Formats: sequence, C-alpha cells, structure tokens
Amino acid sequence: MLKVAIVGCGKIADAHASQIQRIAGCEIVGVCDREPLMAKQLYERFPIARHFSDLNELLSEARPDVVHITTPPESHFNIARLCLEAGCHIYVEKPFTLHAEEAVRLVTLAEGKGLKLTAGHDDQFGHAARRLRHLVNSGYLGGAPVHLESYYCYDLTEPGYARALLGDKQHWVRRLPGKLLHNIISHGIARIAEFLTGDSPHVIAHGFTSPLLRKMGETEIVDELRVILSDEEGQTAYFTFSSQMRPSLHQFRVYGPKNGLLLDSDQELLIKLRGSRFKSYGEKFVPPVIFAGQYVENLLTNLKSFWARDFHMKSGMKFLIEAFYASIVDDRPVPIPYREILLTASIMDAIFEQLASRPTRARRDSGTEWNDMLTELPPPPRTVTLA
Repeated sequence: MLKVAIVGCGKIADAHASQIQRIAGCEIVGVCDREPLMAKQLYERFPIARHFSDLNELLSEARPDVVHITTPPESHFNIARLCLEAGCHIYVEKPFTLHAEEAVRLVTLAEGKGLKLTAGHDDQFGHAARRLRHLVNSGYLGGAPVHLESYYCYDLTEPGYARALLGDKQHWVRRLPGKLLHNIISHGIARIAEFLTGDSPHVIAHGFTSPLLRKMGETEIVDELRVILSDEEGQTAYFTFSSQMRPSLHQFRVYGPKNGLLLDSDQELLIKLRGSRFKSYGEKFVPPVIFAGQYVENLLTNLKSFWARDFHMKSGMKFLIEAFYASIVDDRPVPIPYREILLTASIMDAIFEQLASRPTRARRDSGTEWNDMLTELPPPPRTVTLA
C-alpha cells in the first residue's frame, strides 16, 4: 500500500484527494496546512488518517511514501526539498517552481536520492491529449513536428479566484515573478515543451495589460501574452494567453511535414488535419464531410468513456497520478520526463525576464525592435538527465 500525503489544503487539494481515492493500492495517511482549520476541513471530508499543521510532524509521524504539494507556488521549492530530504517522492502542482534553477536543484536532489518527482501538468493526460500523443508517436505527422501552437486562455470575468485577485492588492499571485501568468500558463507552455526537439529555444515574449483591466485601474497584472519560440533546427512554436479573446481557448495544434493535429481540451476533441489537398472542387466539398465524420467519432468516443465512468473533469489528473504511482511501485519511467519539466521552467523564466525588462503596454511607441527582444535559453545543466 502506497502511503500518500497532501501539503496545502486549499481548493486544488480537493481535486487531488478526489482522484487519489479513485486509485487502488494507495491511502492518504495525512494532510497538512499551516492553517489548522484548513487541514481539518479536508481531513473531515475525505477518508484521511490524520491532519497536521506542521510539515515536519507530518513527515516524521505519518511517514508518507509520496507527498502532493498543493501550496501557493512561492513555497513549492522549500517544501519539495524538505520532502525529498525526508525520502519522499513528490508530485508538485503547477508551476513546478518559481525559477528554472530551483527546478534543476530538485531534479538533481531527487536523482541523487533515487526518488521520483512530477509536475502537475495534468492537462497533457486527458483522453484526447493521450490520443494526440499516440498519433504523433506512431508517425501520423510524417516526421518530427515542424510548428506548434498552444492557446491557453483565462476568463477574468468569472467570480471567485479572478475577482479576489483583482480586488486584493496583497493577493499572493501578485508576489509571483510573472504574477497572473506565472500561476496559469505552465499548462500551455508544457504542451509545447513536450514536442520541442531542441533544448535551447529562442524566446520572444510580448505582454501587456488589456484595455479592460486598465479601465478598471489595474496596472500590475499582465493578462495578454504572445510568445514566439524557435530553435537552431528551424522548429517554431507560438504561445497565446488571453483573458479577453472569445472563445476562451484551451487548444493545441501540432503540424508535421505531412499532416497536422488539433486538440481542443475544453471539448475533448482531437481532429486530424490532412496535409494533402483534393483536386479541383473536391477541396470544397470532401473536407467538410471528413471533419463532420471526425466530430461524430469524437462524440462516440467521449460517450464511451462517459458510460465507462472515466469522463470526469479531472480524468487527466487521475491518469497522471496513477502513472506516477506506477513509476514508483514498478520502477517505470516517470510520466513527464524531467527534460520537459526543466524546459517548461526555462521558457517561463525567459518570458518573465523579458516582461520585467520592458513596459507592459503596447510596444508600438517604445521603439523596441523584435531583434532586441531575442533571448536564448541556456542549455539544461549537465547534472540533469534529459530524456
């Protein structure tokens, strides 16, 4: 039986506890939060053995094999380091750490102790996302990806988290190097990192505060971001984050030398994009029929998963947790290679460094040339084993 603990008992901890319950061969032996009432409420609502307000007590008394770290991002590194030093495998919610250098240190520590870790990039493990990965690995693209596009939007008009952030000048998100972006975009960046073939991409980032937020008097929060990535082999990628564009997309597109694929995470759709064209008017009539057939096929696939009771909103998280536990118990490879975790952290570092070095408003009056906005990421340290 794998003994599991959760550190940080806020909203996302509920999702972790719910999915851990679905997995055989494990039990939650303890939860911890520095606010005792938070730990107690989670303990009372789920089948959990004990609750703690001190991390060292949790580690010494509950003695978990795996710790899920679901605290605010600024605490991830120190908590993860303590858990690794105590001999625990770790699952760290996104963003993995605040800086790439911290991610390197955690990976190095884990490898040195023979422990395993993963990042909470569960969006990469939904039903459609797994089908996309299978098609790419089976050669559907006709070769290595040529171009990638990732869209990850967030609606700031929704109540709850967004309203609390905009209304509180002391909100913990504002202390992050990338503020709102830092707490959200890792899902979209991780999709790109999975399929980038180079380890040192060039990054050009352009971010600004939307007119809507400026009218509300907001000057700190960057809620519009456009990023271009490229490497020495000629592979390119675009990343778009927006709080204003509608529909609010969570999509990923990957284009190869022969075919392409479109993933829509909101609707659990995977669409094959045929690279070749039909002759004459066939191009106007045949593709709509093919696309219609694919949408019906996606519908039937989703219904099948729903009837099998495996179509809940956090099915990707369950799959990632289950795969991570299997990597520990059966000594398999981790579900997210460390190279991808480090590359995601490095790209985010480059984005936030660029945004911090320039004004956040539109650049048209700044005189800044695109070439001046080019930053090359350093290669991953030699102490890290790349996949």
